[in-house]
Amino acid sequence: MQSALPQRTAFSAETPVERQLRELRALHALAEAINRSAAVESVYPEALQALRWICGADRAALLLFDAGGTMRFAAWDGLSERYRRAVEGHSPWAANEEQAQPIQVARPEQEPSIAHLLPELREEGIASLAFVPVAHQGRLLGKFMLYFDATHELQPDEIRLALTVAEYLALAISRQAAVEETRRLNAGLEDQVRRRTRQLEEANREMEAFCYSVSHDLRAPLRALDGFSRILLEDADPVLGEEDKGNLRRIVAASGRMGLLMDDLLRLSRIGRAGMRLAEVDLAALAADILRRLRSEDPGRRVSSEIAAGTRVRADAGLMRIALENLIGNAWKYSRRNSEACIALGVREEEGRQVFFVRDNGAGFDMRYAAKLFSPFQRAHGPGEFEGTGIGLAIVQRIVGRHGGRIWAESEPGRGSTFCFTLWQDGIPGEPEAPVSSLPSSPSA
Repeated sequence: MQSALPQRTAFSAETPVERQLRELRALHALAEAINRSAAVESVYPEALQALRWICGADRAALLLFDAGGTMRFAAWDGLSERYRRAVEGHSPWAANEEQAQPIQVARPEQEPSIAHLLPELREEGIASLAFVPVAHQGRLLGKFMLYFDATHELQPDEIRLALTVAEYLALAISRQAAVEETRRLNAGLEDQVRRRTRQLEEANREMEAFCYSVSHDLRAPLRALDGFSRILLEDADPVLGEEDKGNLRRIVAASGRMGLLMDDLLRLSRIGRAGMRLAEVDLAALAADILRRLRSEDPGRRVSSEIAAGTRVRADAGLMRIALENLIGNAWKYSRRNSEACIALGVREEEGRQVFFVRDNGAGFDMRYAAKLFSPFQRAHGPGEFEGTGIGLAIVQRIVGRHGGRIWAESEPGRGSTFCFTLWQDGIPGEPEAPVSSLPSSPSA
């Protein structure tokens, strides 16, 4: 592109105010071009024109380092193809130069470092030239070349302004590089997400196959084992010794425990895959309903309860019922040795966040084992002390996690346990959900 510039004689006749106005117009035009351009390559002609206007150069060029560290022409104004091929790759600075400074060559014939380029300069009609580094944050990106048809020496103000233009362009180049790197990283992240999604889908299919196997393939031999053991106990009772009968009873009991374990494993796997329907849920009403059921199933127990009001939350009602059934069921189980058992559902505030808890005055446990309680099959008490499969608290933790919260325990042997949990620590999701009606409110049971 050939810019329509005034002759140097016109520049030399300028007043200081006119020269400053010319320089300001050039810098303003370049800044506007950078701001409105989507691709930095479209700014190169504006940068060359700004340099020529500021420095009164007859021709100009921009060269940038390629991936191999060689200077390549990116834009030029008024240079022949022959000249570009002859001088491309020449640079007065190394690619890793951190403090590159402008270099001007008013008389090329007196500069030994470019003596080999004199024939090309003469044939191109270049009498003087200048090198202006294009750098950003100490990293050399390339250079501007200024060419003069007559002997010319840049003034300090011209060099300063040329460096300003180079800085503008270096910022634009670095900004585009950052944008392209962000796009590349985003594309890589999207690919990774797709891979992870495929892996998750495959894991879900494997889990579905496992659940099917548990539900069908494993239950059949378990039922046969239980059934034939019971038949043998009934039909062969007169001829069996007490030891044989005891062994058969242990087989029946073990089959029952295995069936319960399968049920809990299936429930645990479904918790992570079940869809969620968020609605206003009254935890106090759920707790009261669960305690009524437990009292009806165990009418001989004397258990008092304390259920706090103000426990309405936005959650999945079905999942929260499962969580409270496990927590309150544990409290009921581990407090059964107390003649005056007490179970409480409460809420307190910590650091501006609601913390819900289920507390009992039962057996308690050593806090050294608290972290293990939320893993499947981990228990604080042996099966000889209290029944169970060790899955319940893992289910509760998964439900609380799906509600964006966390759960932890506070306990002491012989002094009861408190299981605390939060919901939506990072905020409640905003997607619309179908309403789910809660149970009638009951502040006490």
